[in-house]
Amino acid sequence: MRDVLPICYSDVSCRYKALFEKTGQSLYLTIAANGVCRVTLGKPVQATLKTPVHFQGTGLHTGATVHLTIRPASTDYGIWFKRTDVLIGDAMIPARWDVVEQTALCTRIKNEAGVSVSTIEHLMAALAGCGIHNALIEIDAPEVPILDGSSADFVHGFLKAGIVRQAAPVWAIKVLQPVSVTRGDATAALLPADEMRIDFHIDFTDEAIGQQTKELNLANGSFIRELCNSRTFCRQADVEAMQASGLALGGDPAENAVVFDGADVQAKGGLRHADEPVRHKMLDAMGDLYLAGAPLLAHYRGHRAGHSLTNALLRELFSQPDNWRLVECGASQAARLPGAGVHMGEFPAVA
Repeated sequence: MRDVLPICYSDVSCRYKALFEKTGQSLYLTIAANGVCRVTLGKPVQATLKTPVHFQGTGLHTGATVHLTIRPASTDYGIWFKRTDVLIGDAMIPARWDVVEQTALCTRIKNEAGVSVSTIEHLMAALAGCGIHNALIEIDAPEVPILDGSSADFVHGFLKAGIVRQAAPVWAIKVLQPVSVTRGDATAALLPADEMRIDFHIDFTDEAIGQQTKELNLANGSFIRELCNSRTFCRQADVEAMQASGLALGGDPAENAVVFDGADVQAKGGLRHADEPVRHKMLDAMGDLYLAGAPLLAHYRGHRAGHSLTNALLRELFSQPDNWRLVECGASQAARLPGAGVHMGEFPAVA
């Protein structure tokens, strides 16, 4: 056959690989770990929700009831938050790295008028993991609801509502040279790569956590299968200290968190994964990195890193124009982005 060119295979698990050919149009096919095949024809394009998605829950730190609606948005809109309870002044906040206010326990963004939204990382991770580029998030409180402590409810809501393709190309931020930041014994780095990868290592004195390490290629639906249901966690001593300071008022190991105390684990239904803590740290990093404003083509490495350090890493990345380049994704690149071709069939394996 003439004019037939090989394209890269999409390796979405160690058990399934495929090599395909393209004829006239862009074409890529992936095989998920559950054996489901996807074929996408045409030029890779941006995506948004098909219909609005509504959530109600409790703020992890405030303990307040929160109503949240994620609405479809037009091409090149990006991700924006709107505080519907703010009636005077600017209620709009861009989900962007340079408006992050430094906090140790969560990610908070704040506009020039001083209006803020906190604990956005699980929602941002779900948007990134589902490949949603454009959305308006309406919220009637200063904190995103914690729901079950993971991204699972957000992901399920997005997939149930439907994700639609839009008539605009997908852009990604390609890291061109290594950048890193270090604070004490914590380090975060971004290395050049052709896909999004996250490697993370944690080290806790609590016997039930200890040292955990995980590496993951975030291509296609791996975020949904591997990370999205891993819940936020903390140590019992930290809970007592936070609540004494007026924080973690909505935290509850029976509903939305995992609490460790030495060898003891308090969590609804027990641990969802033996290494749930490191998986949640990767989930957090996924959400914090999406504040770059576009998907990253990069290899992230975190060693005892947290929200503040990951944001410092993005600031270091964008401090020098030679560190990065904005690229329009072709079919092979788009096939390796988080969220490419995700569907509800992948969700039950982790829910």
